[in-house]
Amino acid sequence: MSNEQHDGSGPDADVRHRAGPFDIRNVIGALIGFYGIVLIIVGLVADSAQDRLKTGGVNANLWAGLAMTVFAVSLLLWSRYRPVVVE
Repeated sequence: MSNEQHDGSGPDADVRHRAGPFDIRNVIGALIGFYGIVLIIVGLVADSAQDRLKTGGVNANLWAGLAMTVFAVSLLLWSRYRPVVVE
């Protein structure tokens, strides 16, 4: 047991940590990325002529899934290269 008192002036006084997986950008990026991948799969597998008529000849699930995946990757890269620093 140690009787030392920590007044915040020791070597551990200025310890900084990254938020890591608890950063909200990681959580949002993972969720949007998951839904984007699901939409890409649905757009590739379950695309019918009736669906194309509804959207004017555009595979909406595929394009929305691609856009969501790109957005998710940008969020994950942003949190990786510009992490939140917690005191």
